[in-house]
Amino acid sequence: MTSPATPDTFDGLLREVMADAERFGHRQHVRLTWLAVRRHGAPAALDLVGEGIRRTATKAGAPQKFHVTMTRAWVELVASHADDSRTDGDRPDDATAFERFAARHPELLDKDLLARHYRPQTLAGERARTAWVEPDLAPFPRRAQPS
Repeated sequence: MTSPATPDTFDGLLREVMADAERFGHRQHVRLTWLAVRRHGAPAALDLVGEGIRRTATKAGAPQKFHVTMTRAWVELVASHADDSRTDGDRPDDATAFERFAARHPELLDKDLLARHYRPQTLAGERARTAWVEPDLAPFPRRAQPS
């Protein structure tokens, strides 16, 4: 695992994810996060994805779109399933490995998945936007522990 929190690393992952996509939707967010987790581990992926999204939102003139709790929650959810989904022969950059992962964990492709773990008012609050807030409805399954 490497320490990836550089703009170039995030931009490279983003280019890879967008190579066969027309828009950056939820599936692309999950794939980018999955790639970061697989290549760099959950704690480094949290930094990489968090800083990359924050930088992208700021550059687009919408820094308020970056949400600390939602970003970390998705990294934790993807990471908790990524370790369970490795199979012999999977490489972190195997294009078909993500498709197998998504087929085994379709709940991650549900952009409303966080509603199973958080009350709407919790995620809508300023505290959740600017700092990590633990789930207040149900804990994450087999949680990874980014630091």
